[in-house]
Amino acid sequence: MGKTSKDKRDVYYRLAKEEGWRARSAFKLLQIDDEFHIFEGVKNAVDLCAAPGSWSQVLTRKLRNKDDDSPTAKIVAVDLQAMAPLPGVIQIQGDITQLSTAEKIIQHFEGEKADLVVCDGAPDVTGLHDIDEYVQAQLLLAALNITTHVLKEGGVFVAKIFRGRDITLLYSQLRIFFPKVTVAKPTSSRNSSIEAFVVCQNYAPPSGYIPNMSNPLLDHQYCDWNEWEGPNRVIVPFLACGDLSAYDSDMSYPLDTEYKFRPPTQMPINPPYHEAVCIKKQDQLAKPAVDQLTKFESLELKE
Repeated sequence: MGKTSKDKRDVYYRLAKEEGWRARSAFKLLQIDDEFHIFEGVKNAVDLCAAPGSWSQVLTRKLRNKDDDSPTAKIVAVDLQAMAPLPGVIQIQGDITQLSTAEKIIQHFEGEKADLVVCDGAPDVTGLHDIDEYVQAQLLLAALNITTHVLKEGGVFVAKIFRGRDITLLYSQLRIFFPKVTVAKPTSSRNSSIEAFVVCQNYAPPSGYIPNMSNPLLDHQYCDWNEWEGPNRVIVPFLACGDLSAYDSDMSYPLDTEYKFRPPTQMPINPPYHEAVCIKKQDQLAKPAVDQLTKFESLELKE
């Protein structure tokens, strides 16, 4: 999350701070779930490109904080960089383009596969839209590739996508593996942003398909592309998620609104001032003012 004055006026940025989410993107996954109910019946979930961990926090709240006696879900978070620990989340610091990473995920699931795979990964944008869209498309294909190794049939795949003019091929590639693909735009995602999220349901790989990390997923051997006509061979429905009468993510809201306390989703992890507070309580960092006055009075008597 940014630190500019515009970000501080962003209502979702402030809500994330108040409720203890690590990033405002947590509301995007929550709003997607409100529309598609992607967490129903999920026992194993994978969060790709997980850092800083806001989506893993959502998975923890939705899948592990259950009041019934049903077993809680297993959650695996994967990212190249280290991430602060989360209770109930297994972290793998690895590359999603490596077969060993997929094997580690399945190993943590005790040989089973995942019911849900989510990916909120995005490249460091350059401002050149053509380049950013291409790099994001390749990142999504890498996430899709590892998903074919770890997702069970009938599972759900959710990933960030940049909607550009050449997005039709990417939709076609997703339709090879998922009969139902929808592009979702949560209300917490700024309208000025080209980002959206593909919600791919009912995973059904082509007959005879063998997952392979070296497979670029660009071949068309599993579909008859001549059956589609027109400039858009695959029409993917577009759906706005979230309450449209709620907050506008592109609008700046005043800071002097009445504050309402909300319990944090996660308590602070070993704050840096903790040790200083302990030292101060033990009277090792600063002496009481009474001792200081006694010292000055003794000096005056000596003089």
